[in-house]
Parts: sequence; C-alpha cells; structure tokens
Amino acid sequence: MIYVGLTGWGDHPAAYSKTTKATDKLYDYSGHFPIVEVDTSFYAIPNEKSIQKWLDDTPTTFRFILKAYQGMTGHLRDNLPYETKGEMFQAFREAAEIFQRAGRLAAVLVQFPPWFDCQFKNVQYIRYVKQQLADFPVAIEFRNRTWYDKPYREGTFQLLKSLQLIHTVCDEPQVGEGSVPLVAQATSNKALVRIHGRNVHGWRNPGNNEQWRKVRFLYHYNEEELQELKTVIETLQKQVQDVYVVFNNNSDYGAFPNAKTLVHMLGLSYDGLAPKQLDLFGGDDT
Repeated sequence: MIYVGLTGWGDHPAAYSKTTKATDKLYDYSGHFPIVEVDTSFYAIPNEKSIQKWLDDTPTTFRFILKAYQGMTGHLRDNLPYETKGEMFQAFREAAEIFQRAGRLAAVLVQFPPWFDCQFKNVQYIRYVKQQLADFPVAIEFRNRTWYDKPYREGTFQLLKSLQLIHTVCDEPQVGEGSVPLVAQATSNKALVRIHGRNVHGWRNPGNNEQWRKVRFLYHYNEEELQELKTVIETLQKQVQDVYVVFNNNSDYGAFPNAKTLVHMLGLSYDGLAPKQLDLFGGDDT
C-alpha cells in the first residue's frame, strides 16, 4: 500500500472548501489524502484533547505520522524544558500511545539535525531512542551526509535493520554534508519518503535569517521530477508492505498539487476518505 499525503494540514488552501473554518481544516484535508505528518509535535508535544479531536475529525482509516519533539532529536542541544530526558520521552510516549491505541499511528518520525553525524556517540543515541520508543514504529531521518558515505553506508543500513527502524528516504537539495542523497533502500517492513523540494539556494540558513524558513521549501516539482520520484517509490514498494510519502515543499503551496499529481501517476485511489465539503457558493470543492 502506498499512502501519499502532506506535512501538516493547516496551510494547504487547495485542500479546503472556501467556507471551511480553521478548526475544520483537518476534516477537509482527509477528504484528499489518507495520511498526514503531524509537524507541530516537533515544537510542542500535543495534549490528549488535541489528539482526540484529530482522531475524531478523520476517518478510521486515516493515519498519522507523529514527528518527534525537537528535544528528543538534539535540536535544542541541552536546553530542555523538562527536568530529565526520561520525563520528556515519557510525555511523548503518552501522546503517541493515543494514536497507537486507536490504530492510527503510521510511524514516529525522528529527524536528526544536520550536525548529527556518523560517529559512535550518535550511534549509541539512536539505540537509546529505539529503547525509549520501543513500542512504536520509528522512522529515522538523517540530515548529515556522513551516514551515507561509502565507508559507513552499509553499516548505517545494518544498524537500522538490526533495530527494526524505518529508513526515511529523502528528496532534497544536494548541498554537501548538510544534506543526504536519495537512496531507495528500506530497512523495515515500512518505508517513509519525505519530499522537501530541490531549492539548492534556499536550503542553507544564511545567518539564521528567519525569512530562510519561508524560502527553504519553496519548490514546485515538474512532471519529469515527479516521474523520478515515482520510480523511487515503486522500487521501495517491492521491498516493504507499506510506503508512506509526504510532501514538504509548501512555501508556495506546491505540496498539494505535486502530491495530487503523484497519486495520479501511481494510479492510486483511496477508499474511506472523508466526504468532500459542499461549498454553498461554488459547488463541490475538489
């Protein structure tokens, strides 16, 4: 099964009816795609009330990829808003368990920062993360090329396989050590593909400029590039049971149309999506 969706549901205008309230955007979104990445959990672990609303707003077949909190991945260095790492992981586990009990958790995405390179202490930390999240399907995303360098690549894949961790396959700009190559290699019975765009000039942060976040994922894939991604996904499909694909190139709303085109290219159709909202002034908004 190939599940195609987007990162987040709050900023994709083409997904909503013209009369949709902000609180109902996820419902409209789930009329288009069968999966979504919860990206807000990177900044704050969601509470039970929010999670339950998300579950209630979507069909029972709809799945969530829950992005790990930034304190768990090293993005905050040691500046954690928790007394201990154990307390932080426990809070995250409690959130993930709500999705899991409902049968709605596709994976937990653990995205490491660009400075998380291939060295012994970081291998040990991956083992620690696996231990802390042992009850969940966990996908690992690297942002440092050393994990894929020739001396380490096979060891990286063997590590993920031995721990039953999902390899996150990324399409992103190739800008040296702070980016990873597109490698269609699965290490579990699931695969995750995250599609970030190919904006080479926008990928790096020049001087911690806040505007950088707006342009980093500014990219629209053309048909030829989507065909390349289709080939990658079909290669992964031969290796696993489920492939999850999420588009993250949304600085200029490119993710929604690119995902729709890819669904068509792959010949996919999804049963059990939410009914489309009827726009009182413009008919069925598709």
